[in-house]
Amino acid sequence: MSKIDKRGKLEAEPFSFRMTKDRKVFIHWNGRQILILKGNAAEKFLASIDGVDVQQAQLEMARVTGHFKHGTERR
Repeated sequence: MSKIDKRGKLEAEPFSFRMTKDRKVFIHWNGRQILILKGNAAEKFLASIDGVDVQQAQLEMARVTGHFKHGTERR
C-alpha cells in the first residue's frame, strides 16, 4: 500500500486527460471534465507526466486538480 494513496482510490485509474492542438489540457475524473489547463500550467503538467508510469500520472493529476470533490456537487 502506498503511503500517499492509503485508500487505494487511484488504483482504479479515475483520472484521464487529453491535449488539444493548441496545447490545452483537459483533465477528466471518471469521464467528467473537471479542469482545463492552459499556458504555463499546461506545459508544467505535461512536463511532469512525461515518461512516468500510470500510477505516478494518476497521482500528478490528483495533485493538479486539488480538492475538487467535496460531496456537495449536483448530479
